[in-house]
Amino acid sequence: MHANRKGWIILLLSGSVWGITFTLAKIMTKAGAHPIGMNLWQATIGAGVLALLLFIKGRKPPVDRHHLVFYFVCSLTGTVIPGTLLFYCSFYLPAGVLSITTATVPILTVVAALLFKIESFLFKRILGVLLGAASIILMAVPETSLPEPGSQIWVLLAVLASLLYCIENIYITLRKPADTDALTILFGMQAVAAIILLPLVLLTDSAVPVYWIWDWRGLVLVCMAFINVFAYGSFIYLITYSGPVFASQMAYVITLAGVFWGMLVLGEMHSTWIWLSLVMMLAGLYLVQPRNS
Repeated sequence: MHANRKGWIILLLSGSVWGITFTLAKIMTKAGAHPIGMNLWQATIGAGVLALLLFIKGRKPPVDRHHLVFYFVCSLTGTVIPGTLLFYCSFYLPAGVLSITTATVPILTVVAALLFKIESFLFKRILGVLLGAASIILMAVPETSLPEPGSQIWVLLAVLASLLYCIENIYITLRKPADTDALTILFGMQAVAAIILLPLVLLTDSAVPVYWIWDWRGLVLVCMAFINVFAYGSFIYLITYSGPVFASQMAYVITLAGVFWGMLVLGEMHSTWIWLSLVMMLAGLYLVQPRNS
């Protein structure tokens, strides 16, 4: 299979599956799951699944100082902080709105890629960045845009999570050890994230009850963890072999899928402002697409 075609298939499949996590997160937070505790479960289950895969392949992840620092930075910028922020935001924002804010990842990545001279300057990309910014303004400023008054702060926090994912994209591109593949990176991220999150859960008394594993809430948690492993692994694979800007286009699919799943499962209805924001965001994403993709 041609590399470009393979990349697009991985991107479309992973993005479509990843888009449902906003809906699942909202279901869980409404059911009483604490965002930090939920993030711990997701990281722990993910690390367990990935450890099993590494064992089957007969591989041991490097644990020297250089790799540990790499795992630590990736876990903070790609799991611990943005994951917790998005879980908090999922309680206050519709799943569709949350998915639109995630589309700022490729737009912010373009800005960073231009600053670090990873990608070349093109006027259409700058226009795409401006459209993305306008999309967030349309979402946050009008009083009738969001279903609940005062939700604007959660939109900004969701964009902050996207900024952290952008930082992770660029960091992986610039600092990834030569002998480290996507599976090893993801395991290191999830394992270190679980280690960081465990004391936070204990300090904040935010643990998700273990007995939830035996009812529908546990099934949702496990599904979220498996989706995260599959989609995030695909994402890191694309960063490694196709570049950060191409990989970040997964947000295009995640955005549309997130809006679709929210409407299908939760019956979400959106204001005219949100639909205009979505159209503007998709236009911005189209303009920041990498060349030869």
